[in-house]
Amino acid sequence: MITAMIIAMSTATTITDMFAYDFMINAFAAAGIAAMVSGIVGYFLVMRGQTFAGHALSHIGFAGATGAGLIGLAPLWGLIAFTLAAGVIMGALSERISNRDVAIGVILALALGFGLLFLHYHTSFATQATALLFGNVLAVDHEMIATLALLGAVTLAALAFIMRPLVFSSLQPELAEAKGVPLRVVSVAFLAIVALTVSVCAQIVGVLLVFTLMVGPPAAAQRITTGLWSGLFASAALAMGEAWLGLTIAFYTDWPVSFCIACLSALAYFVCIALPKRTRPAQIAPAL
Repeated sequence: MITAMIIAMSTATTITDMFAYDFMINAFAAAGIAAMVSGIVGYFLVMRGQTFAGHALSHIGFAGATGAGLIGLAPLWGLIAFTLAAGVIMGALSERISNRDVAIGVILALALGFGLLFLHYHTSFATQATALLFGNVLAVDHEMIATLALLGAVTLAALAFIMRPLVFSSLQPELAEAKGVPLRVVSVAFLAIVALTVSVCAQIVGVLLVFTLMVGPPAAAQRITTGLWSGLFASAALAMGEAWLGLTIAFYTDWPVSFCIACLSALAYFVCIALPKRTRPAQIAPAL
């Protein structure tokens, strides 16, 4: 009994010590916002089978961020501008491009090429570029947290607005089209939402590891849940848990935060796929 009390007191003191630093409080706040948004939006991204499109948007955002740095703007605004433009274009062409993965791959390679070109002419931006690629959540300040909170609120509000036609068109596209659902409009709106989510998530884990929060937790949640709302809750909870636990591990081990979050995301997914598979997301349509 006494040993258990000593361990509990030691754990509480350790956690208190971690939150004695302002940068850790900021990091937990920013990571919580990014994880919640990415977990919820990513659930629909996985449901629609568009994870590669989300991956491409993150790399396209890298070109936008480096381009913004080249002309003296904040990288976040270049990231948002490029991902939004690319998301709208990809959504508009989604019904016309027969080999979408090929087209997205070409655009992805072109965007990375432009990113390298911009870095070539703005070498002083190299340190910030590294942070964009791999994330630097420990460097966020109050202004960035406010920006992320605003972007997150706008993203979730937009998702809520299109949720019904989005789920309908994702699970039964032929029936949705027959019922008059504008599939292309829904696709454009959703990929624009994904673009904003990528911009939020990239501030935490970087553009190269966006899959960590946008795909890992949603994919794991869809293995262990039986309905839409339970899946969304599980996805957001897993993403937040992985982000916060990753921050805690990084604080006490001095390992990179993004590495810790990526490992936890992979571990959670592998554990979930080892469990018996529950009802597929497609079976939630009648309950919507």
